[in-house]
Amino acid sequence: MGATRRKFSREFKLEAVRQLEAGRRLAEMARELGVHATVLRRWKDQVVVDAQTAFPGNGRMRDPEEELRRLQRENAQLRAERDFLKKTAAFFARESQ
Repeated sequence: MGATRRKFSREFKLEAVRQLEAGRRLAEMARELGVHATVLRRWKDQVVVDAQTAFPGNGRMRDPEEELRRLQRENAQLRAERDFLKKTAAFFARESQ
C-alpha cells in the first residue's frame, strides 16, 4: 500500500517560509521538517505570489475575479514572449539566406 498523504496547517507552512526568508538553508529545513525540498520551495513560491491567499485549505478558494485578472496578465505576458520569439525567428531566417 502507498503511504498516506500528510497534511500541514497553513500556520506550519507560513512559519517554514518565514524561516527560509530569514536565511535558513532549504535542504537543512527540509530534513528537519521531514519534507522534500521541492515542497518547501513550492510553499515559498505560493507565498511570494500572494501571501493572503496562499494555502487556502478546504473550502477557501481564491476570488474568481482576482484569478481571472491574474490569468489575463499571464496570458498577455505569454503572448508578448511568443511574438518576440516569432520576430526573432523571422530575423534569423532572413539573415541566414
